[in-house]
Amino acid sequence: MAEAYLELGTNLGDREDYLARALAQLEGAEGIRLGKRSRVYLSRAWGVTDQPDFLNICVQIETDLAPEGLLDICKGIEQALGRQARQRWGPREIDIDILMMDGVDMETARLTLPHPRMLERRFVMEPLAEIAADREIDGISVADLARHLRVDAGAQACVPDAAATERVRVLLARD
Repeated sequence: MAEAYLELGTNLGDREDYLARALAQLEGAEGIRLGKRSRVYLSRAWGVTDQPDFLNICVQIETDLAPEGLLDICKGIEQALGRQARQRWGPREIDIDILMMDGVDMETARLTLPHPRMLERRFVMEPLAEIAADREIDGISVADLARHLRVDAGAQACVPDAAATERVRVLLARD
């Protein structure tokens, strides 16, 4: 099985419920085993900034799926949870991005791994550093990459949200 990392984000509706339902569906998907999970982080919108704040979380998974098979599952979960097609980087019910996968460096029309913009996004690197601090990207630890973004992030506010983290935990425990 290969190790992979995913980032989930939401800024519409019951955000904690969307995260919990997406995590539950990932956990129930064939070929995926959930591992470490970060706390939930509250972050300002990136790209298109005139929209509600996001809740973001990163998870480590083990999978025997090929990258595009994993992508199909992630997109299927988004669709099952009601994600609507809107503008790029706009508001969304749920978004599941594959950040990186052991031994995979690829670029196709559907998928680029490692994720091409993750190193620019504090809302990705902060929760990722929580669960994969020592993992290296281009010879630099995830912890150091996140620390660099904290210094240079400017308006990219991103902080752990204890209440959202607890609510997601409670929602998952009910399933």
